[in-house]
Amino acid sequence: MVNDTRELPAAPDGFTRFLGGSPLAVVFRLILLSILVGVVLAAVGFDPYNILRSVQLLFQRLWDLGFDAVNWLWRYFLLGAVIVVPIWLLSRIFAPRNRW
Repeated sequence: MVNDTRELPAAPDGFTRFLGGSPLAVVFRLILLSILVGVVLAAVGFDPYNILRSVQLLFQRLWDLGFDAVNWLWRYFLLGAVIVVPIWLLSRIFAPRNRW
């Protein structure tokens, strides 16, 4: 007689359910979405340096070393993250509990 039982995958823990996936995948998606939203907001005329001036001062030495590619990517990331991360966090906090 063959045993046809299958093992079910383990249920994700509360933290993974809260994030909506594995932490690394969620961080990667948030970074990409932040850059995309940052590009759109920059096209409209918003500037992340007005919002996060203290972060710009912290990394000023890196920019002086010639990291121009990092500079434009960082600007778009910051600009998008200002919108994306709070919306994502609020959607996770106010999501119906049965979705977790």
